Amino acid sequence: MTQRHDGRSADQLRPFSLERGYISAAAGSVLVRAGQTVVLCAASLSDKVPPWMVGKGKGWVTAEYSMLPGSTRPRKERERKKVDGRTTEIQRLIGRSLRAVVDLEALGEQQITVDCDVLYADGGTRTASITGAFVALVDAIAAIPEEQKPTRSPILDSLSAVSVGVVNGEPVLDLDYPEDFAAAVDMNVVVTGSGRYIEVQGTGEEATFTRDELTKLLDLADTGTQALAAAQREALGADWPL
Repeated sequence: MTQRHDGRSADQLRPFSLERGYISAAAGSVLVRAGQTVVLCAASLSDKVPPWMVGKGKGWVTAEYSMLPGSTRPRKERERKKVDGRTTEIQRLIGRSLRAVVDLEALGEQQITVDCDVLYADGGTRTASITGAFVALVDAIAAIPEEQKPTRSPILDSLSAVSVGVVNGEPVLDLDYPEDFAAAVDMNVVVTGSGRYIEVQGTGEEATFTRDELTKLLDLADTGTQALAAAQREALGADWPL
């Protein structure tokens, strides 16, 4: 394959890091860096669940996502009153992904909200948000007050997410913005630590893709999410819940 513009091989992630405890006010927080993309994930606890969950003996996990005005060029307007469609779709994806690996009954009647704020966007903001949100969620559950602490771990599995795509005719892993912009096929893949898929979002951009290309993309996603899961385990260390 022709070398990618940043020198990476087709199956190579951008430099990735997780910095836990980035802000003290949140029950769990992590600063995620994936190449130049930077996302702050902060998890907050509440003893109130949504109205439709009251009395069911189950908790709830949800997410909010936002791109700060200075995260892109030109400046992104603040979403003061109405959240745009892209934001709604991404925060629903993050929430769905987190709930797929949480036992809501074990969590009990309390809610965890994970806010994912993009500080700098260079591609892969939703996937970086999901990968970081899991770490923030683990720390938030550990911070639940003793009298409300679950009697068993609500964490069923880990999860991470990565982008893949077809760029210049070749399947590649972890697209940055120039690659995402030029990609003929763009896909986001959310995978559990045990290798089960939570969500696969893929589309051709004025293009189509073959079954063979799809298989290659999923193989690349598996490689990437395994590496991200290892980074999560390293970041959490002795606090790894599984």
